[in-house]
Amino acid sequence: MDKLDEVDISRIILCTYHERLLDRLASDVVIVGAGPSGLVAAFFLAKSGIKVTVLEKRLSPGGGIWGGGMAMNVAVVQDEVVPLLEEFGIRCQLMRNGLHAVDSIELAAVLCGKVLQAGASVLNLMTVEDLCLHHDRVTGVVVNRSGVFPSLPVDPIMFSAKAVVDATGHEAVLVQSLRKRRLLSPHTVSEVGEGPMNATEGESFVVDRAAEVFPGLWVSGMSVSAAFGGPRMGPIFGGMLLSGKRIAQSIATQLGPSPSSE
Repeated sequence: MDKLDEVDISRIILCTYHERLLDRLASDVVIVGAGPSGLVAAFFLAKSGIKVTVLEKRLSPGGGIWGGGMAMNVAVVQDEVVPLLEEFGIRCQLMRNGLHAVDSIELAAVLCGKVLQAGASVLNLMTVEDLCLHHDRVTGVVVNRSGVFPSLPVDPIMFSAKAVVDATGHEAVLVQSLRKRRLLSPHTVSEVGEGPMNATEGESFVVDRAAEVFPGLWVSGMSVSAAFGGPRMGPIFGGMLLSGKRIAQSIATQLGPSPSSE
């Protein structure tokens, strides 16, 4: 092995990362949260030729997938999700009553890999502080380094997008940013957040109600329940995966084919 130069190693990291960062300051779609719905949405959007950037505040993308239910790394999905898993090449095992067991590690790892292979960029350790609005439309997100915000008085930077997806889960961070400023009508969104657990209703709710909640801002996965007051669904992941696919289809229809190539 040739002698390794520590400066060369550092230079490669710095140059490669910052080239990627500069390229992603403007995207067609920014997805905040790399959980199940955010990753699935990113895959289908990127696959259709749309420039997608995923921002994840934690070190590891995948959201709650890794822990399954109560830190037991098994995810459960229902019959209608199996074709989606097959499209990703993710294995599952039929158990009972139309429910299938999936290895959480495989589910998270494959989704992450497929998203990158489809052409999306995932930037981890990025915390979204706020939204950027122009003419009553969301035009991007205000971003800082995880660990810096909110501990230190360091200014953020901005990522622009034609559409922003709140896939931050129970917190619905971006929806909350608009809600606290009274920019969302109480007739449109819930002021109390998500309701108690009801797996059947919750699974349908996060798919059926995945939508644009404010011009330029869309919600998917558990952010749907948090925004519209739907029930949480508990330790089952099918609805979140399907919600991501649905929101991707809706955004792609609105943006049109390959807007980044125009």
